[in-house]
Amino acid sequence: MSRIHARKHMQQSMKSPLLLSAAGLLLLVALSAFHLTQGDADLPLKTVVNALLTDDNAMEHQIVWSLRMPRTVIGILVGGALAVAGALLQNATRNPLASAATLGINAGAFFALTVCTIYLPALASKFPLIMTFSGAALAAVLAFAMAGGTKASPVRLALSGMIVTMTLSSIIAALQLFYEQKTMGLFVWGSGSLVQNGWDGVVHAWPWLTAGLIAALLMSGKWDLMEMDEDTVTSLGQKAWQLRFAGLAIAVLLAAVAVSVVGPIGFVGLIAPHLMRMLGAKRFIALLPTSFIWGSVIVIAADVVAMQFKHSLGPLPAGAVTALIGGPWLVWLVLRTVKAKREGAPEQASAASHTLSKIPYPALVAALAILLIAGIIVSLAFGSLKLPIGDVIGALLGNGEAGVKRMVVEMRLPRTLVAALAGAALAVSGLLLQGVVRNPLADPSIIGVTAGASVGAMTILGVFTGLSIQWLPAGAFAGAVLVSAIVFWLGRRSGFQPAVVALLGLGVSAVGSAIVQILVIRMKLTVASALVWLAGTTYARTWEDFWQLIYWPVILLPIAWLLARRIDVLQFADATITNLGLKVDRTRLWVGGLGVALAAAAVSVVGAIGFVGLIAPHMTRALVGPHYRKLVPLTALLGALLLVLADLLGRSLFAPKEIPSGLIAALIGAPYFMWLMRRAGGGNKK
Repeated sequence: MSRIHARKHMQQSMKSPLLLSAAGLLLLVALSAFHLTQGDADLPLKTVVNALLTDDNAMEHQIVWSLRMPRTVIGILVGGALAVAGALLQNATRNPLASAATLGINAGAFFALTVCTIYLPALASKFPLIMTFSGAALAAVLAFAMAGGTKASPVRLALSGMIVTMTLSSIIAALQLFYEQKTMGLFVWGSGSLVQNGWDGVVHAWPWLTAGLIAALLMSGKWDLMEMDEDTVTSLGQKAWQLRFAGLAIAVLLAAVAVSVVGPIGFVGLIAPHLMRMLGAKRFIALLPTSFIWGSVIVIAADVVAMQFKHSLGPLPAGAVTALIGGPWLVWLVLRTVKAKREGAPEQASAASHTLSKIPYPALVAALAILLIAGIIVSLAFGSLKLPIGDVIGALLGNGEAGVKRMVVEMRLPRTLVAALAGAALAVSGLLLQGVVRNPLADPSIIGVTAGASVGAMTILGVFTGLSIQWLPAGAFAGAVLVSAIVFWLGRRSGFQPAVVALLGLGVSAVGSAIVQILVIRMKLTVASALVWLAGTTYARTWEDFWQLIYWPVILLPIAWLLARRIDVLQFADATITNLGLKVDRTRLWVGGLGVALAAAAVSVVGAIGFVGLIAPHMTRALVGPHYRKLVPLTALLGALLLVLADLLGRSLFAPKEIPSGLIAALIGAPYFMWLMRRAGGGNKK
């Protein structure tokens, strides 16, 4: 009886993968046929079939063979490879959130290719795989090291990969701005575009992808062993570290090849393997082929969807569509992976008991105010033409030459004051949001508020074109409120665990970034103008921008200060807060609304500047402790100073060229955020 039962179980376990494969192949064939009919000029299916079956020099046949077939074939190869890479990464890291996108592998490969395109173009054209493989491997190692190695939790490892991606993306954006001509084709392609001009990409990719896929399939029995604990693997005569290394190497190879021909396409390796496991493909001999088939289905389907909007929106990259799907999938996986449990705020309590400064609070405020004034004056002296400090002060006092006064008062002063106001608003926004969710990792950019504001602002610019520019803050505010509401609602289900809320925000932000990219393409912005706005910049800001922004912080910062004692109480457990007579939900709503409004106002004027709201609150807590009555003024001053300095560095480092201040803030803030995450994780260990 036991043999009969085992035989039936095996037959049932094989039946599900076979059905999945058959259904996937049928769908892939249908999608591929439809995909071949799509393009700048749609072709009838009959013409496509004739082109495939006959040897004819007709124009339509040449289009099918030289442009559309390579695009479809590379989509099938790349989609399958990314799905298999995701399955291997999830197995090797024992991490259900692992994929080439979430671990920073795609970003590392694209970063290496971008650098080589600029500085070593011959090497990039002859040996693109070596470049992308090296970048992908280094990014993976960096993500693992920052998360704490193989013992890192799934959420921490995925979050580390996201931060590696954000950091490398900031550097890539800066390089694209500096070398716009050399990187002209990288903006859309950098989001994952299947467009091919001939068979070169397929010829380059298929041998490596085939070798990697065969190696993965031949070792499928070994991957099944890795589903067990390491002691069991060792007792069966296998070395877990060797299997883990082999899985990572094959996954990195597959992802690197994919990026070298189509750019980074995200989330395919996250969706396909999980979907196959949920539908019954458990063993790797079944999981890898079914994941390959359905990964191909996802990419081809995404490209088909993208091409449906070619006339209304322009040539959308397939990666933008996969991000629209993958962001919600990541959110679902995070909530599924992490057990919800309520936490207090141990990190903030710790900060409260270890203040670094012994300087009296009034002296600290005065010192920061003086530093801010000095920073503004120094900033006014730099630009395309450097001015003596004496001339700057004279111009501010109404003295000096007319040309100098015009340059200082009409051109540089409004820009610098906008930077100060935006920095103060973003910093206090981060402070308030951290207090609301009792989460030291909260920040307008990390939890998705900045992405939401960007979507809202770009929607006003690109969709409601008849509206006045004065509606921009309203659009940004609406987008920020919507995204923050989604993240807060999801975070509440996980007990507002710091790393979880941050990862939820990054997942929601991925959707927002895809929407923004689609709107940028629709608006036909140049690469430079799109990158500058999306990175966040104070470039060319005028007195009109200053007056548009100033009302928000002038009105809302005093309100935040008045609510400071209530925010202090929010750091206790909900039951304690209720016993003290404070209505928790109403207070959180008011304080969170203030934080969102401040961030939305700043983003509507200077673009998507991130991390200021993360850095400034932590620095001020280290100086004066946890009391918000002290933190609000000090954080506003420090945030203003940080963004003024970021603007100054952006104008000075490579003058006369400028780096957007948002990129400077990101390059500083991303590593700082990673350090905070490691510190928070260490503090939570018992």
